[in-house]
Formats: sequence, structure tokens, C-alpha cells
Amino acid sequence: MNCKNCNTEVDSNFCPNCGQPTNLKRIDGHYIIHEIEHVLHFERGILYTIRELVTNPGQNIRNYLSENRSRLVKPIIFIIITSLIYTLCNYFFHFEDNYVKYWDNKKSTTTEIFEWIQRHYGYANIIMGICIALWTKLFFKKHKFNFFEILILLCFVMGIGMLIYSVFGVIQGLTHINLMQIAGIVGFVYTTWAVGHFFGKDKIINYVKAFFAYILGMLTFTLTAILLGTLIDLMTKH
Repeated sequence: MNCKNCNTEVDSNFCPNCGQPTNLKRIDGHYIIHEIEHVLHFERGILYTIRELVTNPGQNIRNYLSENRSRLVKPIIFIIITSLIYTLCNYFFHFEDNYVKYWDNKKSTTTEIFEWIQRHYGYANIIMGICIALWTKLFFKKHKFNFFEILILLCFVMGIGMLIYSVFGVIQGLTHINLMQIAGIVGFVYTTWAVGHFFGKDKIINYVKAFFAYILGMLTFTLTAILLGTLIDLMTKH
């Protein structure tokens, strides 16, 4: 028989070309549980990825880029999952209401853009990561990493940032103690440390560069959103 995925001739349980099983198991409750366990599995899943990114982000992300891409969760999936966790935590504990707000009585396009950002943190974080990656590439232009490799770095780092905000948010929701300002500081410190660690943990200048790259990237993202909303409003008025 031929593989249903790549049409290669198959005489075993798996395609020798693409690895597709000859006979797919029917999707049932056991399959769903197995998929969830696969994502959460400590050795090769999101818990393992979180541990490695918290303890030694620079080396682990370097290894992902150049040596082994099976040990960590894929970066795009990681930032989307962590952003979803943040969104769910905020849905139940409403911690964001006290520290994230964009006021505009006119209900402009800019307001709608920021509301979209708050509803779609997974995608927004990827766009934000692009802005930060541009500045990071500029500050670390002497290093061999290209723009897309830096973007992968930021997907991992910003994903951990979302988890930091989620943990503090849940604690705030349970204790009613305002902790989100502290969460912002901790998240910012982690991001600066992780990016600097990636480019060389022994050089203080790397952490300084990471600090400014992150700040300028955030400002670029915010100003771009405001500028885009303003331009759309001007165009629609005419």
C-alpha cells in the first residue's frame, strides 16, 4: 500500500519517508487524554520547558537553535499556550482591570486596536516580539544570530513573562493584595536577564543592551498601534 500522506510505498506500520502511521487510531477519550499528557509531560512538554527557561534560558535556547529542537515545546506554540493561560487566569480573577487600561471616550480605532490586543495576547505577543526583535538585532548586530532566531528567543522569554503575570495575578485574586506592579517588575527583570544571558551571561553590557532593546521594542509596538489607529481614523473621516 501507499502512504496516505506522501504516497510512498509502505510495507510496515510506519511510512519510511514521513513517519506517518499506516493505520491511524480512532480519536476517542483515550486519545484526547494522551494528547493533553503529551503537552504537559514534564520530560518533554511545557512543564519541562518552563523549568529549563527559568533556570538556564540562554543555554537552553541556544541548544534549541543549533543542536536539539525536540527537548523544548515549539516556541510559537509555547507563547500561544502561555498567553492562553494568562487570559484564562485573568478571566477568573480579573487582575488586569486594575493595571491595564486604555481610556478613550470617543471609542476610536486606536481603542479598538488595544482592546483587540487584550483579547488576543497570543498573536499580540508575537507582533510585539517582532518589534523587540528588531531592536535586539540592532543592539546585538555583531552576533551571528539572524532576526528569526532572535524572534524565537523572544517567544520563549515572553512566554515565561506571561506565566509570571499569571502567577502574580492569581495570588492577587486570592489574597486581594495588589501585586501586579510587582509582577511587571519581575517580568521585566526576567526578560532583561534571559535575553542578556542568551547573548553572553558574563558580560554586563549584554544585560544593558537587552534592557534598552526591550524598552524600545515595547515603545515601538505601542506607538505603532496608536499611529495605525490614528491613520485609520483620519482616512475614514475623509
